[in-house]
Amino acid sequence: MSRLLVGGGTFAVTTADGDIRGLNGASTDGLFIRDGRHLSRWLLTVDGMAPPLLTSAADGCVLAPAGTRDRPPAYTVFRRQAVAEGALTEHIRLVGNLGEPTVVQLELHVDADFADQFELRADHRTYDKPDAVRTVQPTTDGVAFHYRRGESWLSRTTVGAVPAPDRVRPAGEDGTAQVLSWTFTLPAHGAADLALTVLAIPSGTQEPAPPGPPGAVRGRQEAEARAFTGARPRPCDLTSWPELARACEQGLADLTRLLIPAAGPGGEELRLPGAGIPWFLALFGRDSLLTSLFALPYRPELAAAVLPALAAAQGTRYDDARLEQPGKIVHEVRHGELAHFGQVPYGRYYGSVDATPLFLVLLDAHRTATGDRRLAERLEPQARAAVEWMFRDGGLGTSGYLRYTSDEARGGLVNQNWKDSAGAICFSDGAQAEGDLAVGEVQGYVYDALMRTARLAREVWRDPREADRLEEAAADLRARFRRDFWMPGAAFPALALDGRNRQVDALASDAGHLLWSGILDPGEERMVGDRLLQKDFFSGFGIRTLAAGQAPYHPLSYHRGTIWPHDNAVIVLGLARCGLTEQAATVAKGLIRAAAHHDWRLPEVIAGYGDDEHPDPVPYPHASSPQAWAAATPLALLTALRE
Repeated sequence: MSRLLVGGGTFAVTTADGDIRGLNGASTDGLFIRDGRHLSRWLLTVDGMAPPLLTSAADGCVLAPAGTRDRPPAYTVFRRQAVAEGALTEHIRLVGNLGEPTVVQLELHVDADFADQFELRADHRTYDKPDAVRTVQPTTDGVAFHYRRGESWLSRTTVGAVPAPDRVRPAGEDGTAQVLSWTFTLPAHGAADLALTVLAIPSGTQEPAPPGPPGAVRGRQEAEARAFTGARPRPCDLTSWPELARACEQGLADLTRLLIPAAGPGGEELRLPGAGIPWFLALFGRDSLLTSLFALPYRPELAAAVLPALAAAQGTRYDDARLEQPGKIVHEVRHGELAHFGQVPYGRYYGSVDATPLFLVLLDAHRTATGDRRLAERLEPQARAAVEWMFRDGGLGTSGYLRYTSDEARGGLVNQNWKDSAGAICFSDGAQAEGDLAVGEVQGYVYDALMRTARLAREVWRDPREADRLEEAAADLRARFRRDFWMPGAAFPALALDGRNRQVDALASDAGHLLWSGILDPGEERMVGDRLLQKDFFSGFGIRTLAAGQAPYHPLSYHRGTIWPHDNAVIVLGLARCGLTEQAATVAKGLIRAAAHHDWRLPEVIAGYGDDEHPDPVPYPHASSPQAWAAATPLALLTALRE
């Protein structure tokens, strides 16, 4: 069982007894910041052995050496840990259990491998690292690890201790692992304390201030979380459904843990939700936009941070290596070594076809929800640039739809809508759609973006000519979409149009997003809403990404049969918008059932098995948790059920 500690864009995954073993793949552990692992080993031994675990809590554990009824342990070990921005802090207390002095030998095995997160994922990729050198040197109070690659990359990790270790020695193996040793003499029924501070300093950043003891760090974090979750309006005051209120409260608490630093167009410091842990604690355009949209009626400050952060990262030039184009909203921003050296394209990667229209949707939604015009006025240049990208490079002004082509050949994403895994945009026989793809739900976002931006142009920017142009384009898109995407035989929209304008005919949950955007007519909306509640789509816990029974359906495939809470949240908002309140309530109840089985925290994704196959939701083995748009999903459900 692992334990997760999070704070200030930094997180640590440890065992239940507080150790880090340097694991990779789905069970990766370590101390992470800015896409790098700054602590890969943190193993405690006392008197030469790892003490057995007695109990573990969220921020600490109790251990004791082996004993018997007649010879109980001579001492007990209390560990408490916390993570703050760029730091892990730990307090170890050794408590003597005997009426005489006890000598304890304590050792801590420590290492920092500085692995990039892309190396640690279970996809078997390897990356050359010429001229990379790891070194280590003892310090007056511990040890310092350094990782240098060329002249442009230097990362560090320092470990300090009070009291300083009696001895620091190599661990006796290849690499930089060290053993820090202490000898403590515990008085009769007395105690000894050890304070440890790990500071992670990624390349290009300043050394953070020591965060203080774990109790103080946790106290500050809990106070921040209480202020955020307890601010008005409080979900518990807005619903008589206690389970929904509980899921909303957990979601708000998780959003506070996922906040990361970012900068706005003027360099101002912002805090906004990163996408999720362990692989996505970074700025993701689509994820951050939908997360803050779900939270908008309750915590508009998230949108007020996400919008300027994305405006600051908006494309300004043509760069094929990262799919950047003027006006395009970024897909993700990474800070790790592999991104820095261009070995992955994700340093600032624009492989998202839907973030740009969603940016425009959120900008108007924020103005409408808050009544505050200032952000829409300030970001007018970026909004206009986003509109022009849709017409110019996005394809709206040439092919009539927003389109993308696979970036797989350059190491990027095959698909660039929210279902971005290979094979996700497929025909009913399982074949991947190819060519310039126009995915259905994205056209709905574009329609909504055009209508909303027209409203901004008319009411905020005082540009009625632009408003007329955008409204005309929206009406034209709506008419063409219903002609080109609607499949009369299935009475359902196509998942996409491929490069030859053939309808990609797999029955997929993406159609539910069209209910939210308003691009269908009322009769089509009802047909789609009813169809999504049939048994092959609705599992009892949520709507599957692909309807069961089709050739490509797989209940454990990332995007071809699993259940995504955020996908369902958009659908429920759409059902409510169309007046399909019974259907909206049914899906919401399924999601809250699933949340209850995950301690009220909805994970990124759930396996597609129905409640007729297993009474409880089956976990998806690689799901991020907490994950931002899943955390915000209960807030979207609350909004939908109140409308």
